[in-house]
Amino acid sequence: MRNRVAVAAFFLASRMAVAKASPIVIDGDVPKDGNDFLYVPFDVPEGTVEVEVKHDDLSADDILDFGIDDPNGFRGWGGGNTESAIVGVDAASRSYLPGPMPSGQWNVVIGKAKLVTASPKYHVEITLRTQASLPTLARTPYVKAKPIESTARWYAGDFHVHSRESGDARPPLDEVATFAASRGLDFVELSDHNTVSQDELIVEAQAKTKVLLIPGIEYTTYAGHANAIGATKWANHRIGDQGATIQQGIDAIHAQGALFSINHPGLDLGSQCIGCAWKHAIPDHALDALEIETIGYEPEGKLFHGLAMKLWEVLLTKGEHVAAIGGSDDHQAGKEAGMGTHSQIGAPTTMVFARELSHDAIVEGIRKGRTVVKLQGPDDPMVDISADVALGGDKEDTASDTYVVLRAHVSGAAESVHFVKNGAALGDIPVVGTDFTTELVVDAPKSGEDRYRAEAYVDGRPRTITSHLFVRYAATGRVRPTSSAADTGGGCSTTTTGGPGIAALGALAALVLRLRRRAR
Repeated sequence: MRNRVAVAAFFLASRMAVAKASPIVIDGDVPKDGNDFLYVPFDVPEGTVEVEVKHDDLSADDILDFGIDDPNGFRGWGGGNTESAIVGVDAASRSYLPGPMPSGQWNVVIGKAKLVTASPKYHVEITLRTQASLPTLARTPYVKAKPIESTARWYAGDFHVHSRESGDARPPLDEVATFAASRGLDFVELSDHNTVSQDELIVEAQAKTKVLLIPGIEYTTYAGHANAIGATKWANHRIGDQGATIQQGIDAIHAQGALFSINHPGLDLGSQCIGCAWKHAIPDHALDALEIETIGYEPEGKLFHGLAMKLWEVLLTKGEHVAAIGGSDDHQAGKEAGMGTHSQIGAPTTMVFARELSHDAIVEGIRKGRTVVKLQGPDDPMVDISADVALGGDKEDTASDTYVVLRAHVSGAAESVHFVKNGAALGDIPVVGTDFTTELVVDAPKSGEDRYRAEAYVDGRPRTITSHLFVRYAATGRVRPTSSAADTGGGCSTTTTGGPGIAALGALAALVLRLRRRAR
């Protein structure tokens, strides 16, 4: 009883302290010129343990994003969160970071997401407290989990999943993991908008699930969204503000060992999805991967798939070795689906060949180009492309020889498979059965490199797409084999075989000679 009385007295005292705190009210105009960000300064005295910021754009048409910086920098980015932002020593509202409360000048950071009215305005109310109003939430600094599985194999996952730490999303991490497990996935990347507040929740959630939770950031700008795969530190997304550039953001992501990928590059929905289509110039050698499918191919994903593939081909033609990945952009942990609320986790599914199921191994698998995208989901057919010569040379994903025998192994129900050389399909090959292998003998170009991938089709539509294997010439003295199969042109000939014997050989070759992307 005594403990209950003490607890009641504590919360009563806390409420009284909160009630006595008088907010600092600031109203102002949002200039339409200048850069996309506005700073509203306020002073925090010593002894403050919590700051609350209520904010409003005062318009049904204008859209403002909000965040908070302390004297040392980033404390969170709520974006379009409608609730107050609260930052304290031991607790913070979603999208924000708890921690020390330094005295001095803080800033409410306002992003000009959409300005329509003639005189856009903002309204903020800032409350400084000497007693916290938020209960302490269990948080643990992120540490990489021990490998969940130590087998070298293909692992299934989703590289674009939001938790409630994104202002436009709902689910806690436990719910994300539970739904991913129900889909048969091995991992998900938590790509919340411009924050790393989810990271301190991962350790507790990971202890309850066998689905690997990989940290990340959806690096959300007003001219494109990207994916910082494996990132655990905030990267400045305020492009154009105080000289910030996209190159600096990419460098900050790479500096922490994370990968940079572009999300839904062709998703141009105007004000319905601010900045979703990629409009930034892409620096040379900046991209590690590209999201070639978002929200599942059927029914809406196919509308943007072609645009993503075109960008991928442009980058590849320039000589970039960019891995293919996919992401659902799930904001609801599968509770809802469709264009309005995005797709369910696992639609699409990305397969990554990794030495184990761990943070570092999955990131390494993408860096080496060991990826396959199932455009619709985990039940799509699997396609694996491999070569008969050791990969290496000056590029780790390159096979160098006078000729190379490529193998595409298809498992699952597909009606056809084809190789794609330098962006051009070489012709459909009917798939017989659910365990099928076809071979393609290709001559290496005398200069430069040729790139090859494999694609499986279902019902006349693409369903599974591999990343590329790059072929270059090296005078090894090997004699090109003859083949009874018809020459498909360009120094290519094909043979096909069904049955588990050749399939097993193809799988072994895939294990030993996996596609690899050059190390940065």
